[in-house]
Amino acid sequence: MVYYFTTNVVSPPMTIFMGFDKHENEDLIRWGWPEDLWFHVDKESSAHVYLRLRPGQTLDDIPSAVIDDCAQLVKHNSIKGSKMNEVDVVYTLWSNLNKTPNMDVGQVGFHDNKVVRKVRVEKKINEIIKRLEKTKVEKQNVDFRAEREERDSKERDNLKAIQRQQKQKEKEELKRKEEMSRLKSYDSVMKNENMQTNQVLYCIFIFLLQ
Repeated sequence: MVYYFTTNVVSPPMTIFMGFDKHENEDLIRWGWPEDLWFHVDKESSAHVYLRLRPGQTLDDIPSAVIDDCAQLVKHNSIKGSKMNEVDVVYTLWSNLNKTPNMDVGQVGFHDNKVVRKVRVEKKINEIIKRLEKTKVEKQNVDFRAEREERDSKERDNLKAIQRQQKQKEKEELKRKEEMSRLKSYDSVMKNENMQTNQVLYCIFIFLLQ
């Protein structure tokens, strides 16, 4: 089971989701998207919460209100963290998660600690959790692999379309340059022909005057 939430503190709203247990977390780790931002309570067990970024959105341009929604949801879904007055929540892009064979189920590390962000979260139980809970949707038997493969297929199709457009532009530009070159060559020929014709007419004129 996967829990989906909607954060409407931005427009258009963004999707937040998390797995039901550590086994679903494994699937989310394996089949995450490059657009996914991962959240977890630092040094404590908690839910793995993900934020689905918009195309082109980066780690550093996410509104603080959205970060706060995700961080509060992580804290709320941590057995120890939910009872603490404040905790640190770490977050990073899914692509920075490092899963090795010797790790326990649901456990992850990072490829690069320099691209891991941390935010201090105070207990606000609160309107944030109540607001997010109102948007909660539960989905059974989510096929994470199929969703990722569909996402990748669409990306490949978009890339091919962009490449076709680029090739068409290059073809049109080459044709334009060839046409310009042809016109310049034609103009040059016409000028030479005009000069030769003028010379002939001048000679005839001089001859008639004699």
